[in-house]
Order: sequence, then structure tokens, then C-alpha cells
Amino acid sequence: MSRILVVDDSRVDLELVTSLLSDVGHECVRAGNGREALDLVQSDAPELIVTDLQMPEMDGLELVQAVHARHPKVPVVLMTAHGSEEIAAEALRAGAASYVPKRNLAKDLAATIERVLGVAPSRGEGEEAARWLAEAGYRFVLDNRCGWLRPLVAHFQAELARRGFRDETELMQVGMALHEALTNAAHHGNLELDSSLRENGMEAYLSLMRERVAQEPYASRRVRVEATFTDGEASFVIRDEGRGFDPSTVPDCCDPKNLARLSGRGLMLMRTFMDEVRHNERGNEVTLVKRRKA
Repeated sequence: MSRILVVDDSRVDLELVTSLLSDVGHECVRAGNGREALDLVQSDAPELIVTDLQMPEMDGLELVQAVHARHPKVPVVLMTAHGSEEIAAEALRAGAASYVPKRNLAKDLAATIERVLGVAPSRGEGEEAARWLAEAGYRFVLDNRCGWLRPLVAHFQAELARRGFRDETELMQVGMALHEALTNAAHHGNLELDSSLRENGMEAYLSLMRERVAQEPYASRRVRVEATFTDGEASFVIRDEGRGFDPSTVPDCCDPKNLARLSGRGLMLMRTFMDEVRHNERGNEVTLVKRRKA
């Protein structure tokens, strides 16, 4: 599995997080604050960092900023507690890849880390030729089993890299936004799975998901994706064939006070990491726009 640096000034929380990650096969390194963590990033080369926000000497926000500046290929996942919501929102804007409320660590931490590691950007050949390409477009029609999720996100990240998106952290954040939008389309749109099913763990949610991927009318529904890449901008239109929803009924996901809610978490990451997020009137289509920094 992966080598993960866990950062927290609480020994109890360090033990908890280390245990949760070791149980799923990860190797953990520990640090008690941001300064110690920076030294370990240099010497131990972790593949991912999980950090608390409120710590002495160097807090989680300062750690995110330093890692983004010095080690942009290393993703950072935040552990948020009551009272740290404003700092968490700022840390996401500063380069963090995702977050997990501390009260949900047992349920969500391992899955969140798997998602983040799954969208870590990789680059292939062909970047040079993309300089002369005026526009590139793709259309995909996808089922609801999501076996296509990682390769599709990787394909889009590679296209962004060829189009001049060079910031590793930015590519990873776009990958997270796309992961959330595509998963929402398949799970919440086509399969009509309610986020409330995850309140008491993932068992009920996953059981209903496995049932509906083989059950009509859900099984025949498809996720349709149109991606357009022009000079300096990328647009992703993701549409499901479900009943849709009213986006105005979702609590303001960009209000830090709602950071701990399961509902709207994906929208929070999309709106933080992308330059534009728009829904159609029916609520079954979302458009994500990312512009290259000057």
C-alpha cells in the first residue's frame, strides 16, 4: 500500500489514525506538528499527508502552504474538528486535496485517502504536440459500476498537463472535483442513493448500490460526459439520467459551518477546486470549468 505521514499534536488521535490506516495496509510515519512533518517529508518521502489543523509551532494551514510550495506532488488530507472550519476552507483553497471531519474518521478516512491517491496526476508523452492543438473534445457514455473512474480522471489530467496545466497540486484538485462529480452522477443521480445512508457506516449504502446496478430502471441509466479543452481552459459537462434535484435545497456547501455535513461534501470540493460550477434547471447536469493560471 502507501507510506502516509500522520500529523497531530494529540497522541490519542495519532494512535487512532495510525491504527485505522494500518488496518487497511498503509505504512504510517508520525509527526507532532507541522515543522516536524516538513522534516519528515524531506527524509521519509511519504506518498500522502494526513494532518490536524490546530497545532502548536506550525498549524495545518501553514503546513499545507509549505508542502504546496516545496513538495507539490504530495497530497494533503485535512482532519477537521469543530471550530476549525474556517481554517479548513482556507487550507483547501491553499492546496489541500480533501478533508475528513474527525468525528467521521473511522467511517471515511480510508476511503478518502483511496480517492486522493487514485487521482494523483501522472504524465505521459505527447505534451509537445498539444501546443499546436486549438481544441480537443471527448464524449463518453458510462455505466454505473464506476470501473472507468480512475482511468477517466487520469486521462483528463493527462490532457490538462498537455495543455499547459503544470501545477501538480492543481491537477490533483481537479481530479478530486471530477471524481466527486462523476461519482455523484452515477450514485446519487442514476442509482438514486441518498447520502443519509452513510450516516451509520457504508454497509447499507454499498448494499443498495450493488442491488441497483443490476436492477431496472437504474441499471440501464448512463453517465454522459463531454470534455472540451481549449487554449487555457477545460470544460467538463457531466449528465446523469436520474430524476435530478434542486441544487438550491442543498445547504450552502461553501459555508465552513457545513463542512462536517455528508450532504454537499462533493459540491464543496467542486466549488473550491474549479473556477465555475453550474447545474442545469433539472439538476441532472453539472458543468465544471477550470482555467489555466497565467
